[in-house]
This record gives sequence, C-alpha cells and structure tokens, in this order.
Amino acid sequence: MPREFFRSDRVADAIQRSLAQIIQQEMRDPRIGLLNINSVSVVRDLSLARVYVTVVGATTQKEHEAAVDALNKASSYLRNLVSKELTMRSTPRLQFFYDKVAVEGQALSALIDRAVAEDMSHHQDESKD
Repeated sequence: MPREFFRSDRVADAIQRSLAQIIQQEMRDPRIGLLNINSVSVVRDLSLARVYVTVVGATTQKEHEAAVDALNKASSYLRNLVSKELTMRSTPRLQFFYDKVAVEGQALSALIDRAVAEDMSHHQDESKD
C-alpha cells in the first residue's frame, strides 16, 4: 500500500501552522497587517518553502506587494523562529508570494451570486404576467 503523505507535505503543514502563529504574535510591521497563509509548498529536498499569502483588507496591488516584500525581507528572521519550533535538522528557506486565487475566487463568487439574483428576478417577473 502506498504512503499517503510525503515528508515534504508534513513539513509544509507544520511550517504553515508555525508561521501563522509567529506572524500573528511576533511581526509588528504595519505593512503586513492581517494575513492569511493560504498554502505552503516545500520542495522535495526540503531546502525551500514557498508560502502563498493573502493580505486581509488590502485593496490595491501596491499594498499586497508591500506586505509580501516586508515578509520576504523578514524571511530569515521568520525562518529562525520556525526552526526553534520545529525539530528538524535544517529548516527550509522561506519565500513569500501573493496568492491572488482567493481574491479572484471571491470576485467570481460575487459575479455568480449577481447572475443568480438577476435570473431569479426575471423568473419572478415572468410568473407575474
């Protein structure tokens, strides 16, 4: 029977949980604000972790880029804190990326909701006639 999870998946999950807690408690940079860590992917040799984040409340692309830039500049500090929490021989380097999938998903959901509401109003108008 094949293994269900690779080690890189377990490490990614542990890094995601650890980073969520560390960023909330330790980071005081005003550019970051509230942050959602959507996913973490770790390369197979555990040397690099790609962290995909969404900034809650940021409306412009410039705000998102500023937050991701601040996180990338603090990545060695965050890596040090993560390494203290995890019991690994070496901790992967952290790279942060803006994840626009969640934002695009919300926009698509809003469009679908609007289309359904318009369709319902057209059906109600037809039933009155």
